[in-house]
Amino acid sequence: MGAKINKLIQIAPMKVVEILKLGQNLIETLQKACIKLDDVRFIGLYDEYCKLIEEGNKKSYAVMALAEKYGISERQVYYILKRFDSDCRISAAG
Repeated sequence: MGAKINKLIQIAPMKVVEILKLGQNLIETLQKACIKLDDVRFIGLYDEYCKLIEEGNKKSYAVMALAEKYGISERQVYYILKRFDSDCRISAAG
Protein backbone atom coordinates (compact mmCIF):
# COMPACT_ATOMS: atom_id res chain seq x y z
CA MET A 1 0.00 0.00 0.00
CA GLY A 2 2.86 2.41 0.77
CA ALA A 3 4.23 2.12 -2.76
CA LYS A 4 0.79 2.83 -4.20
CA ILE A 5 0.45 5.97 -2.06
CA ASN A 6 3.94 7.14 -3.08
CA LYS A 7 3.05 6.68 -6.75
CA LEU A 8 -0.27 8.49 -6.25
CA ILE A 9 1.49 11.43 -4.57
CA GLN A 10 3.95 11.69 -7.46
CA ILE A 11 1.08 11.85 -9.96
CA ALA A 12 -1.11 14.26 -8.00
CA PRO A 13 0.42 16.15 -5.06
CA MET A 14 -1.72 15.68 -1.96
CA LYS A 15 -2.26 17.61 1.22
CA VAL A 16 -1.36 16.02 4.56
CA VAL A 17 -5.02 15.81 5.52
CA GLU A 18 -5.80 13.87 2.35
CA ILE A 19 -3.14 11.27 3.13
CA LEU A 20 -4.36 11.02 6.73
CA LYS A 21 -7.88 10.40 5.50
CA LEU A 22 -6.65 7.54 3.27
CA GLY A 23 -5.27 5.70 6.29
CA GLN A 24 -7.55 7.05 9.00
CA ASN A 25 -8.99 3.70 10.11
CA LEU A 26 -5.59 2.04 10.24
CA ILE A 27 -4.01 4.98 12.07
CA GLU A 28 -6.82 5.04 14.65
CA THR A 29 -6.44 1.29 15.20
CA LEU A 30 -2.69 1.66 15.68
CA GLN A 31 -3.21 4.46 18.20
CA LYS A 32 -5.72 2.38 20.17
CA ALA A 33 -3.16 -0.42 20.28
CA CYS A 34 -0.50 2.04 21.53
CA ILE A 35 1.65 1.42 18.46
CA LYS A 36 3.95 4.26 17.50
CA LEU A 37 3.86 5.11 13.80
CA ASP A 38 7.57 5.90 13.99
CA ASP A 39 8.27 2.23 14.79
CA VAL A 40 7.89 1.36 11.12
CA ARG A 41 11.54 2.34 10.64
CA PHE A 42 12.60 -0.47 12.97
CA ILE A 43 10.84 -3.35 11.21
CA GLY A 44 14.07 -4.17 9.37
CA LEU A 45 15.99 -4.12 12.65
CA TYR A 46 13.56 -6.61 14.18
CA ASP A 47 13.70 -8.89 11.12
CA GLU A 48 17.51 -8.81 11.18
CA TYR A 49 17.50 -9.59 14.91
CA CYS A 50 15.28 -12.65 14.34
CA LYS A 51 17.58 -13.83 11.56
CA LEU A 52 20.71 -13.40 13.70
CA ILE A 53 19.13 -15.38 16.55
CA GLU A 54 17.90 -18.06 14.14
CA GLU A 55 21.48 -18.40 12.85
CA GLY A 56 22.60 -19.20 16.41
CA ASN A 57 24.02 -15.85 17.48
CA LYS A 58 23.65 -14.80 21.10
CA LYS A 59 21.17 -12.06 21.94
CA SER A 60 23.88 -9.74 23.25
CA TYR A 61 25.86 -10.03 20.00
CA ALA A 62 22.77 -9.40 17.86
CA VAL A 63 21.83 -6.35 19.92
CA MET A 64 25.36 -4.95 19.76
CA ALA A 65 25.60 -5.46 15.98
CA LEU A 66 22.19 -3.89 15.33
CA ALA A 67 22.86 -0.93 17.61
CA GLU A 68 26.00 -0.21 15.64
CA LYS A 69 24.31 -0.71 12.26
CA TYR A 70 21.29 1.50 13.08
CA GLY A 71 23.28 4.11 15.04
CA ILE A 72 21.28 3.70 18.23
CA SER A 73 22.16 2.54 21.73
CA GLU A 74 22.00 -1.10 22.79
CA ARG A 75 19.44 -0.06 25.39
CA GLN A 76 17.22 1.34 22.64
CA VAL A 77 17.53 -1.92 20.65
CA TYR A 78 16.42 -3.90 23.72
CA TYR A 79 13.50 -1.47 24.18
CA ILE A 80 12.43 -1.87 20.53
CA LEU A 81 12.65 -5.67 20.72
CA LYS A 82 10.58 -5.70 23.91
CA ARG A 83 7.95 -3.44 22.36
CA PHE A 84 7.76 -5.46 19.13
CA ASP A 85 7.46 -8.73 21.06
CA SER A 86 4.67 -7.46 23.31
CA ASP A 87 1.06 -8.50 22.80
CA CYS A 88 -1.11 -6.01 20.97
CA ARG A 89 -4.12 -4.99 23.03
CA ILE A 90 -6.72 -2.70 21.56
CA SER A 91 -8.93 -1.03 24.11
CA ALA A 92 -12.66 -0.95 23.44
CA ALA A 93 -12.91 2.52 24.95
CA GLY A 94 -12.75 5.41 22.49
